[in-house]
Amino acid sequence: MTSTFRLAEITTDNVEDALRLSVRPDQQDLVQPVAHSLALAYAFGDTAWPRLILDGEEIVGFVMAFFGVPFDADPPGVTRAGLWRLNVAAGQQGRGIGRFAVEQVAEEVRRRGWSRLTTSWHIADNGPEPFYRRLGFRPTGEMTGDEVIGELELGGAELT
Repeated sequence: MTSTFRLAEITTDNVEDALRLSVRPDQQDLVQPVAHSLALAYAFGDTAWPRLILDGEEIVGFVMAFFGVPFDADPPGVTRAGLWRLNVAAGQQGRGIGRFAVEQVAEEVRRRGWSRLTTSWHIADNGPEPFYRRLGFRPTGEMTGDEVIGELELGGAELT
């Protein structure tokens, strides 16, 4: 079976299904639920870019990018663009959904004129750091709260 991943905006028709999306139980302490992310998207308005990840018509994940939002560690006036949230549904990991989502965010970041994709992650045995490193993200040496800040230089290259 070939997967046909695509992104979709959150609408009145799919928001209830989006709110039911859940990651694996061992990952629930590493990423906020979709409801929390959608509340932030509402509060941050045009700087947030929330999307559902679909395989055909099935919701398999959620991704949210940010544009122009500083991290806690940033000095005044510094802004970044990048990946704010990535939730892949329990039972769906290992199918390329996360990679697809990061590639789509990278494309949107480039389209908006940014050359770096930023994200952050918790340090944990079951955390996402190996995933982000495989895609080419490198820690900047900065922290936001208890999370490592990582960046990926985009240029014109594809993700590794």
